[in-house]
Amino acid sequence: MNETLAQSDPEFVKKTFAAIAGRYDFANHLLSGGLDFLWRRKLSRLVARRHPVDILDLATGSGDLALAMSKACPTAKVVGADFCLPMLEMARRKRVRHLIQADGLALPFHDESFDVVTMAFGLRNMADWGAAIREAHRVLRGGGALYVMDFSLPDSEFVLKFYRFYLHRILPGIAQWATRRRDAYEYLGKTIETFPSGLVMNALLKSCGFKCEPPRKMAFGAVSIYCGTVD
Repeated sequence: MNETLAQSDPEFVKKTFAAIAGRYDFANHLLSGGLDFLWRRKLSRLVARRHPVDILDLATGSGDLALAMSKACPTAKVVGADFCLPMLEMARRKRVRHLIQADGLALPFHDESFDVVTMAFGLRNMADWGAAIREAHRVLRGGGALYVMDFSLPDSEFVLKFYRFYLHRILPGIAQWATRRRDAYEYLGKTIETFPSGLVMNALLKSCGFKCEPPRKMAFGAVSIYCGTVD
C-alpha cells in the first residue's frame, strides 16, 4: 500500500469539522438521502450480536452511532471519543453519556479495555490508518471486534461511473449550500478515492493483527462494513 495516501492533515481535519459541526448532521442526512440512518442501524445490530459490555465509538463525531449502539445494546457502556471538541459538543447536546476528547493514534485507555471498537466514516480522516487500527487492537479484549464502516468504491463499472459523477460534481455543490464549506466535501471525494476498500482494507486489518470477516457492502457497494476480530 502507498503509505503516502494513508495520511491526512490533522489540523485541516480538525478545523474543517469544527467549522461544519453545527450543520454536520443535516448535511449527512441530506447527502445520503437518509440512508445513513439505515447504515448505523445495520452496524449497531452487528455490534449487539456480540453482547458487548464496553464499547468505544472512535471518531464519534456528533454521536449518532454512539446513540444507535446505546439503543441496540442497552446494558453496554458506550464511550464516544473524538479529537474535535465542537463535534463532541454536538454529541453532548444529544445526551451521549460518555464522551472524551482523544486522538485515535494515541488513545488514553488501558490495554484490553473494550469488547468492541467502532469507527464509522472516521478512519480515512486519520493521519495514519495503520496506527489507528493498531491502537484499536491494543484496547480490545481477547475475542473483541473492530468494526470499520466507511465509504468504498462500487464494484460495478456502471454504478461507479454515476457514483463518481455524484461524488465530484453534484455533492460538493449541495454541500456548499448545506454547510457553506465546499472544500470539506471536495476533500471527502478525494479521500474516498484513495481510501482502501474491499479486500485491500481486509489486508490492512490483517497486517495490524486482526482476523477478518468478508466485507459487508451496502448502497451498491458505496458503503462497506469491515470486521476484524482479536484472538
